[in-house]
Amino acid sequence: MDKTLKKIALIGQPNVGKSSLFNRIANKRIAIVSDMAGTTRDIRKHEIEVLDRKALMLDTGGIDETNDAIFSNVKRKAIETAKEADIILFMVDGKNIPDDKDKELFYELQRLGKELALVVNKIDNDKELERLWEFFEFGIGDENLFGISVSHNRGTKNLFEWIYQHLPVNLETVAKEEAEAIRKAKLEEDEYYFDDEEDFSSEENGDFESTLEETSDEDEVNNKINVAIIGRVNVGKSSILNAILGEERSVVSPIAGTTIDPVDESFEYREKEITFVDTAGLRRRGSIEGIEKYALMRTKEMLEKANMALVILDASRELTDLDEKIAGLVDEYGLGTIIVLNKWDENMDTFQKIEEEIRRRFRFLSYAPIIAVSAKTGRSIERLKDKIVEIHDNYTQRIPTSQLNRVIEEAVSRHSLPSPNGVYLRIYYTTQFSSKPPRIALVMNKPNLLHFTYKRYLINFLRENFNFEGTPIHVIARGKNDKMGDEEYLERDTK
Repeated sequence: MDKTLKKIALIGQPNVGKSSLFNRIANKRIAIVSDMAGTTRDIRKHEIEVLDRKALMLDTGGIDETNDAIFSNVKRKAIETAKEADIILFMVDGKNIPDDKDKELFYELQRLGKELALVVNKIDNDKELERLWEFFEFGIGDENLFGISVSHNRGTKNLFEWIYQHLPVNLETVAKEEAEAIRKAKLEEDEYYFDDEEDFSSEENGDFESTLEETSDEDEVNNKINVAIIGRVNVGKSSILNAILGEERSVVSPIAGTTIDPVDESFEYREKEITFVDTAGLRRRGSIEGIEKYALMRTKEMLEKANMALVILDASRELTDLDEKIAGLVDEYGLGTIIVLNKWDENMDTFQKIEEEIRRRFRFLSYAPIIAVSAKTGRSIERLKDKIVEIHDNYTQRIPTSQLNRVIEEAVSRHSLPSPNGVYLRIYYTTQFSSKPPRIALVMNKPNLLHFTYKRYLINFLRENFNFEGTPIHVIARGKNDKMGDEEYLERDTK
């Protein structure tokens, strides 16, 4: 066994899944897996290969705080192994609330000054992924926190990539890549091209590639933008769609209600796949009859699938209560939003007056930018396309926990937390536990007593420090041991 290899130590309490992860990384059934605590007692070693980089994996016994002589010896060996290791994977059970034993052990490992990752196992689906926010109280950054399910091979890709980045470069691989680059350059000079010259799906790469597979690819999802085009009848939704696409895709007519069924159209722009849905125009409920009633139903169904919305207003007509109600639909679904003022042919002075009116009536969309365009002349259409990509990036972004906590601490120092009825409120830490739209948890001692006005202050402060233009922000106050679902919190916060 190569003694120069970097060592990776698996540390954690019994039954958190260390042996299962050991087998997964080794791509072999080496360690015995059992529900019985204490199955693994001795240090198990195995040389692994993460793509082209090698390391020595060390599986330790479960650390159990007990007076039993055997378990005490297991703990001693595990800590000694951690001291000798270059990389430590500290594994915990994601089904349980973080306990003091885990925290104490984590802090002990942290003091060793090694590369340290907190691996939260048994996160079996997207809903359970929301439990990760509880583990940010360890004080670790999200770049070193991994929610995985070893049994379902979920989330392991990011963990393996992190391990790969912390292993030394394979010099043989570098030499091969350089030689291959020289060879290809020479072929290009000679104008010879061999597309099928080499098969890169060999058995050599196959094992680990299968291990790295994920059930979902977030990057791919974030490259797809579903844009709903919404507005009352005859404001120019179809004309805007045609102007963006550069072709007449939707039927345009001065007759109100020409567009009945939503029309989907996709195109590539700035490495994003943008899908537009040209919705049927919305009228007052009393004037909706027959097929238009069906169109309204289809529009709402489409909004459920969208992650962005263009709220189209007619600059040539006064704003109405119906415009507000339509915009309220977008706010209800929590979408990234741009307010588009169509049929714009006036000067900036006039624009400022209309902008003030929109801001007054659409206070609930204060975060949404306003863009004046002319579908007829093509004015500002390119700017609108760029803004769609920008807002979607804001909508899907994740703020690192360390940055988020610094900003919230600054906000609290500038404007202290209220003390309702003399009760001292304290924010322990803050973390973004979801995106699309961004959802941020304030982990507190008395979450029920935090007034909505202070939440609004924090939201505005976040907007001053991070680019959240065009996206709503949900700030949710939680207790340390709360297990309530997000929907219940959101419902409670609006009462």
